[in-house]
Amino acid sequence: MSFTSYYVINQALNGGKAINILDKVKNYREEENRLKWEGTFADYLNILRERPEVAQTAHSRVYNMIKSAGVVERDGQKMYKFFGQEIFGLETAIERLVEEYFHPAARRLDVRKRILLLMGPVSGGKSTIVTLLKRGLEQYSRTDEGAVYAIKGCPMHEDPLHLIPHHLRNDFFEEYGIRIEGSLSPLNTMRLEKEYEGRIENVMIERITFSEDKRVGIGTFTPSDPKSQDIADLTGSIDFSTIGEFGSESDPRAYRFDGELNKANRGMMEFQEMLKLDEKFLWNLLSLTQEGNFKAGRFALISADELIVAHTNETEYRSFISNKKNEALHSRIIVMPIPYNLKVSQEEHIYEKMIKESDMSHVHIAPHALKAAAIFSVLTRLEVPKKQGVDLIKKMRLYDGENVEGFNSVDLEELKKEFPNEGMNGIDPRYIINRISSAIIRKEVPSINALDVLRALKDGLDQHASISQEDREKYMNYIAVARREYDEIAKNEVQKAFVYSYEESAKTLMNNYLDNVEAFCNKNKLYDPLTGEEMNPDEKLMRSIEEQIGISENAKKAFREEILIRISAYARKGKRFDYNSHERLREAIQKKLFADLKDVVKITTSSKMPDESQLKKINEVVARLVDEHGYNTTSANELLQYVGSLLNR
Repeated sequence: MSFTSYYVINQALNGGKAINILDKVKNYREEENRLKWEGTFADYLNILRERPEVAQTAHSRVYNMIKSAGVVERDGQKMYKFFGQEIFGLETAIERLVEEYFHPAARRLDVRKRILLLMGPVSGGKSTIVTLLKRGLEQYSRTDEGAVYAIKGCPMHEDPLHLIPHHLRNDFFEEYGIRIEGSLSPLNTMRLEKEYEGRIENVMIERITFSEDKRVGIGTFTPSDPKSQDIADLTGSIDFSTIGEFGSESDPRAYRFDGELNKANRGMMEFQEMLKLDEKFLWNLLSLTQEGNFKAGRFALISADELIVAHTNETEYRSFISNKKNEALHSRIIVMPIPYNLKVSQEEHIYEKMIKESDMSHVHIAPHALKAAAIFSVLTRLEVPKKQGVDLIKKMRLYDGENVEGFNSVDLEELKKEFPNEGMNGIDPRYIINRISSAIIRKEVPSINALDVLRALKDGLDQHASISQEDREKYMNYIAVARREYDEIAKNEVQKAFVYSYEESAKTLMNNYLDNVEAFCNKNKLYDPLTGEEMNPDEKLMRSIEEQIGISENAKKAFREEILIRISAYARKGKRFDYNSHERLREAIQKKLFADLKDVVKITTSSKMPDESQLKKINEVVARLVDEHGYNTTSANELLQYVGSLLNR
């Protein structure tokens, strides 16, 4: 079974309402039994003949796991589906992580002999990436392509190929095309002699599945008080209760191979806050990363094949590299910057995900409330551009993939190169979610809007301990910018709802515009429908519509010709050109009609005692906002009141 197929089946099982929880438990138990395999080393070699990929290294396993979930290339950038459901807006960082670390490491290049250190600001996605890798490995080891086999009964889940003597490994490579690295552990060396009388073909092999909970192939190490932390937590310890039985501390049977490095063998080892570790722990990693082995007890070096990944923030990393004592470790660490997301639309997805995982998922959050918060947080992370003609708002829009007049993809790449480390500072997503929670609690209703969110963000800046006075003033200004951006969004939202209520007027206006455009482009006259007199195309009408979307005097001819070409193309295909056939023209018509209707909207939305016709119009607009724009009745009415106040200023 492939990793992708396993994932789909797993999702189907979890999502199927017809299957109750006990049925799911039963299905899982049956799947566990199906995965069990046990045989001799000779049987295992038969598996290798058919599927040599079974013998892949830990780094290769991680890379193949990521790749098997799917890769999509968009605008020259690779998007890895493995991270797609949990990591948002970090496509560049993820591509660099996969292509500059996992890919060469999978090819046995020297980069695999380095500790992978994810470095970035708090709540930026470092821990999520590590968690995804751990959970992914657990699932991948349950698939055919990710199957892992180990010497049965070995506490370190040792690679069965370590049984092949060193002097025969070149012969093995010629026959199987598989390289063998590492030496048989002291415990399995003794077991081979005592239990199997040196016959490696009879050694029992079993299939294992990775599990962090069961400490199989995945280890996690968290530093504690340096005075009480014991190196045995990493490398295991002597079992004093068995020394009487086995007679010596150097007997491997009297040793517990239960340290995190032992248990993470064949998979991955996560070091949380690695740079806070005591020096003796860090030095213990030197031989593991460089030589693929580590020292434990009174034994020869023990081989281990595992991906070591750690994460830290920039301040701790700078402090670490400034310490001369750590110089030997510097060259054994690959640092991968994981900055904050810098795309507004992706930031919204982060908040949606965090809200879905919280107890706030029942609360109605009005459309664009999260976008307003996302605009604020992204602005705090962006560096002020040096490029002429680009302000922070334009830069934000370009980063989010929006079309900004006068700029193209070349300009975007230039902006990104101005500040290579952009995104390492600013407001973190957790702060935003905390403030949204505060807004919900304060309002005491199951619905909040963008103004509630922005107000909560503003109030919370004084309580944010790590924000300097200078940054606080800058952030207050960004809240004001986010408010102005939301004002335009709100007006546009109401505009659309009102214009739809005047749909016939919109169509009439568009047809009138098209008649004039056709006459203009073909240098014809129009006829007055009442008098039959010839008239020149109505330039004033055409410009009043085109100006709504920023069409300049110089660009009007090209725009009108574009419209005419589109009409001709539709006609050739037997299609009718209508109100929705040209997005920018539709937007221009909506804005023009809304401008003409402004007085009606002002009166309708701000009247304290609306008459019957006004009330009918309000109800129509509210219904449209609820049915088609994602509002509820409360947030729709709040939006109308707010836009009414904006128009009356």
